Amino acid sequence: MAVDPSGSDLARMLEEDPGGPVVMLNLLRFAPGGRSSYEEYSRQAGRFLKKYGAEVLYAGDGAPPLVAEDGQDWDAVLVVRYPSREAFSRMVADPEYQQITALRSGALTEAVLQPTVPWGSRRGD
Repeated sequence: MAVDPSGSDLARMLEEDPGGPVVMLNLLRFAPGGRSSYEEYSRQAGRFLKKYGAEVLYAGDGAPPLVAEDGQDWDAVLVVRYPSREAFSRMVADPEYQQITALRSGALTEAVLQPTVPWGSRRGD
């Protein structure tokens, strides 16, 4: 299962950029013993969020789903606001940030990293 965006994923995200801030939804499924590694990643990632103007809006553990198909439950949810898609892309390309990504990748068996667009702001709306 995918846990990290590829270069082509990032290029597509930038190509589809409607402009303005982006709120990134993170759905996380931990590998056995992965929570502590992810917590260490989170501690270290905080300085990069600050450097690129991002802020964590919400971080919490997943509870049993009220409505979901089998396999759609998640261990944790993170919602992070970046000033732009470009800022997110610059952060993940930062060589110093790249040094801590193994903590995140090794902690997860599956992830969803979904940029969101405020209603009414899509091109053509």
